[in-house]
Amino acid sequence: MAVGPGALEAMVDFWGGKRVLVTGHTGFKGAWLSLWLLERGARVTGVALSPETEPSLFAQLGLAERLEHYELDIRDGAALRRVVQDAAPDVVFHLAAQALVLRSYREPARTWETNVMGTLNVLEALRGLEGPVAAVMVTTDKVYENKEWEFAYRETDPLGGHDPYSASKAAMEILVSSWRRSFLAPEGRNIRVATARAGNVIGGGDWAENRILPDIARALSAGEAVRVRNPYAVRPWQHVLEPLSGYMLLAERMHESGDVTYQDAFNFGPAAGDERTVREVVEEALRHWSGRWEDASTPEAPHEAGRLALAADRACQRLGWKPRWKFATAIAETIGWYRAALEAPSADIATLTRDCLRRYEAAACGEGAA
Repeated sequence: MAVGPGALEAMVDFWGGKRVLVTGHTGFKGAWLSLWLLERGARVTGVALSPETEPSLFAQLGLAERLEHYELDIRDGAALRRVVQDAAPDVVFHLAAQALVLRSYREPARTWETNVMGTLNVLEALRGLEGPVAAVMVTTDKVYENKEWEFAYRETDPLGGHDPYSASKAAMEILVSSWRRSFLAPEGRNIRVATARAGNVIGGGDWAENRILPDIARALSAGEAVRVRNPYAVRPWQHVLEPLSGYMLLAERMHESGDVTYQDAFNFGPAAGDERTVREVVEEALRHWSGRWEDASTPEAPHEAGRLALAADRACQRLGWKPRWKFATAIAETIGWYRAALEAPSADIATLTRDCLRRYEAAACGEGAA
């Protein structure tokens, strides 16, 4: 569906010519964000490790040729500081992380080093900038002390975390809050920092291990049953473009205003009541790509939260953000991407991804389906 030119011109106004630093740009969310920023006319610098998966969306989109690409471990504070100084960004999106729950059990030290000390290195690199700089530090919906209750978590609820990944991201939230109060009040307000807590993101191009949508796509393309390890876990599923639109809006508001109400923690999740079980995700996916699934749960599996839901009222009220695609649309878009990519070897991944982006922008302009 086409997007009205006036709406698109308004969208690109802020980002055209802006210098943007994205950490973790070789990952799934980072690649989508980098593409969107480039499409809006931003000048993007990326800092990340080399892509961990084969294939990788970063490579499939040819992003290394379109932005300033640095392969760098954010645990190397001195090297990171040099890149940040050279990039002199107007906006920073910090997505680089060890982001897999099950891997965090295998690599707890690296998870903590990357997610906490790596974040500290990013923050310290910002201190040398003149600004104004808006920095969005991305954490997760898993930062909350999970009580397995039916209520959606709000930004004022206690932080915690059972597994090393969740706990390290909760510690990252505390770090950012402490750093902001220690070094940005009042003389440092040209460096403006917020945290963003997103739900379980899905979308084409995620090739990571032990994530349900990539697992579904790989199994169905091979004609195998989808093995589901936690079918009754409830999560706030949302298409990747939903939280990314929130991150971008938050960055715009912070850059344009020193209002401290934007320099806070923000949840970005689906509409209330749009959470679903993993089983519902699989069954909805099978409506678009025929196949079967089997329960692969085991009592010996590492602990994972049974229920998670986010309340996004703060983002709605302070930023005017709201989710655009409901659960069914998010699944249809995701499975459609994977099916086109895996069933047609000659598929143009960049075009496939841009088309999805355009449909989301149309929905954001009130021209597309919910």
